[in-house]
Amino acid sequence: MYYNNDTLIYLNGKFVKANEASTDLYSQTLHYGYGVFEGVRAYATEDGTRVFKSQEHYERLKKSAELIQIPFHYDVQELVDATYMLLKKNYLSDAYVRPLVFCDPNMSLTGPNNVSIMICAWEWGAYLGDKQLRLTVSSFCRPHPRSIKIEAKVCGHYVNSILATNEAKDKGYDEALLLDSDGFLAEGPGANLFFEKDGALFTPQLGNILPGITRATVLELAEEHGIEVKQGLFEPKELFAADSAFYCGTAAEVIGIASVDETVFPKAWKDSLGKKLQDTYSKKVRENSTTATTLSTTLS
Repeated sequence: MYYNNDTLIYLNGKFVKANEASTDLYSQTLHYGYGVFEGVRAYATEDGTRVFKSQEHYERLKKSAELIQIPFHYDVQELVDATYMLLKKNYLSDAYVRPLVFCDPNMSLTGPNNVSIMICAWEWGAYLGDKQLRLTVSSFCRPHPRSIKIEAKVCGHYVNSILATNEAKDKGYDEALLLDSDGFLAEGPGANLFFEKDGALFTPQLGNILPGITRATVLELAEEHGIEVKQGLFEPKELFAADSAFYCGTAAEVIGIASVDETVFPKAWKDSLGKKLQDTYSKKVRENSTTATTLSTTLS
């Protein structure tokens, strides 16, 4: 259960009880998946709650809406402030935050006249758990970038993710790995892929994947550690020959991959570059933040 009788959500500028909120069943988002969303995490720090990279997440929400021609008339900083207030009102510190922009009733395939925004939050541990994952290469591929706006976080795109995840779990695996439409490595259903070989990291280039905010953070941390990262088009055989691998995403954070199909990675997770970055990431998201402190004080 993601909410109880006292849980509040933010809906079009107001805080309302989750169990009293409603939406129109003729919403274009409900019927066609024509909406955009974000996944954001808040962490408890010594100076109060910190919403990690909140500005970047709401900027991406805005960009996603613009890319698929959904009106977005919201101020990013106001949404950041509303998120901190939502967490405060629900007595949450370590939490997952879900903003969603959804469309008004419209049964045609034309653009919406009006949209709404909702932000909710709940306690949620690492989405993929804390144990190394057993993956399988999915029979589903990522949509071709000429068929959709691959860089937008669109509600309807995640049907592809659900199909891949369910297929993997039905086969006894923890999660799926998707290729792109040309057979190159792409990403997980809800996370970006990195793999290690001979002291360097490799990750699929932008163009056929969602440009993850956690992915960008991992690239920043790798640079700080002096770790070489190569971005490009990689075939599955290159992953199968890797020393180690990991997924990263806001919901999943950084999580190691033990194997892909029958291939078990030889390097112990504790000795891998992924583990080093996992530890650094865990510390970074919980760092004291002047911005977070200021906002927490302002909203107290």
